[in-house]
Amino acid sequence: MKKRIVYIGIDLFYPALLELSRLCEVGQIVTCSTDNVTEFNVKVCSFASEHKIPLKIGKIKEKDLDDWKKAGFDLAVCGGYYHRIPVRSGEEFPMVNIHPSLLPKGRGAWPMPIAILKGETKSGITVHKVAKGFDEGDILLQKEVPVYGTDNLETLTLRLHQTLPELMERLVRDFDRLWNKAKVQGEGEYLKMPEEKDYTITDRMNCKEADLILRAFWGYECIYTNGHEKVELICGQIRREGTSGIFTFPLKDGEIIADKVRKL
Repeated sequence: MKKRIVYIGIDLFYPALLELSRLCEVGQIVTCSTDNVTEFNVKVCSFASEHKIPLKIGKIKEKDLDDWKKAGFDLAVCGGYYHRIPVRSGEEFPMVNIHPSLLPKGRGAWPMPIAILKGETKSGITVHKVAKGFDEGDILLQKEVPVYGTDNLETLTLRLHQTLPELMERLVRDFDRLWNKAKVQGEGEYLKMPEEKDYTITDRMNCKEADLILRAFWGYECIYTNGHEKVELICGQIRREGTSGIFTFPLKDGEIIADKVRKL
């Protein structure tokens, strides 16, 4: 008999929802509001509408956990969600989270850009129990992927996506054993959310320094400043032979080109 699940998340890990829908009965979807400019919930909402699955947008409350248990759901799977999910001791409703790092290293809301900024050579996906402490739950599954020196946030995310079908199949097929044998994380590392200084480029930087920041935050806003004015740009890149953009921004030894720009 197929498991009945609740799926929680935005479009970040949409391939997980697709695979879970093949293996399970998805009885409810929970998502949160996004800007639909850099982060999206369009695919998740459309999936719910297309398959006539009840959709909730907003925060999960303790009453939701009670309702899920009463409705006979077997578990909830979370793949990118802005709000804290309530966890209660005792009467445990199984909930797992998909996290884009090799826990316990890389706890925190956004580890992928930091992996690129730090020059990490590997990252991965961890499936772990939802716990009271963010990203501290016992580990059910992990899959490692390489991080290359030419990666940007998009290419790294796509590589992480490629692990999701296998991980979701293993999770569903062997859930009871994985849940009962889950490994305690122990001491870990929390990464702070990137601050404006982390995604700011100045005209005093060289191309190598600027390229690292542009790749780490590809698809999201970066700030460029020349000391007098600031602009926000998305998907900027170092000008190389054959590349062109509407806007250009000088660097110490080259320039950035971009098509999406907003003055601040």
